[in-house]
Amino acid sequence: MKNIDILCIGNPIVDVFVNIDYSLSAKYGILDFTQHVDRDKAQAILNEPSIDFKNAVKSSGGGAANVAKIAAMLGLRSAFSGSTGHDDLAKIFENEISNAGVTAHIIKGNGKTGLCFACNIDGETRFAASPGAALELCVEHISDELIASAEVIVVDGYILDRHELVKHILLRASKKGIPVALDAASIMQVKSKAEEILTYSRTFPLFVFFNADEALAFYNTVRKTKDEEPVLTDKEKETIILRDVCPMMKFITDGEIYPIIIIKLGGRGAIVVAGGNIYREETFTIVPRNTVGAGDAFCAAFLSAWIRNKSISECAALGNKVAREILEVPGTHIKSGKLKAFAKMLR
Repeated sequence: MKNIDILCIGNPIVDVFVNIDYSLSAKYGILDFTQHVDRDKAQAILNEPSIDFKNAVKSSGGGAANVAKIAAMLGLRSAFSGSTGHDDLAKIFENEISNAGVTAHIIKGNGKTGLCFACNIDGETRFAASPGAALELCVEHISDELIASAEVIVVDGYILDRHELVKHILLRASKKGIPVALDAASIMQVKSKAEEILTYSRTFPLFVFFNADEALAFYNTVRKTKDEEPVLTDKEKETIILRDVCPMMKFITDGEIYPIIIIKLGGRGAIVVAGGNIYREETFTIVPRNTVGAGDAFCAAFLSAWIRNKSISECAALGNKVAREILEVPGTHIKSGKLKAFAKMLR
């Protein structure tokens, strides 16, 4: 008898939502949609007197931790493993996931707890991440007993660089017949790790979650074709995915139980490719307050429904609905009562 439904392994991060102006973004080099900053710069930002950190929303974050938190709120037995520091940020992270009902297997590293600034700059959000102690998680921290205790394991795509750790998880899970869900994490991760993701999907029982841009990057990298140059609308991305990407995914999955490939299309719903079949689940668009964590919420709801033996269409439909709730709040900083109706559906 398993005692964990979903075990999530990844980088524990505290998301800090702040408003800054263009001069501050230039001062600290927050110039791109997403960037890494070293710990000294992250500390300098935290010490910046013109930023109102006292009233800033601080939320536990990191893709795997977000999945664990939302799954727990949906009534699943959820656990998370990752490495933090010994500081106040660690307390914020641990308190929030524990209050959500997540069983925490936290390793205390030597560095500072990871954080990510979600900077609102005149309506545009830019992210500056400093993973810190999160990078100290390694093979010896993930025991065979912990892996064997789970129905499904979720691996944060940002740990793909730690090949030994990822292979350790995949091999141990595969020997126990436990599927692993991998979230692609970012376009850059997909471009550099596309062949690895493809190999893993053909070797191990795997769920692979992409967003639209990641799915297109995966297709173009594997096929060694050029990226689409023009800026595409969501509808245009969906058209290309259905026309070009899905046939390749169909070929990869044909006649197999795994991989199950999920493409999150945001306001246009989701596409799932499994067993050589293509499933399309639409949703309706809302104006989001914040998109941080919505994809993780989709992943959590999809897997929670799958564990509860729902059909693929039902899994995707629930993913759409729960992700829509997360669009109303900063990150996954949501009250559990907001998800009670969905949790009731899964009992």
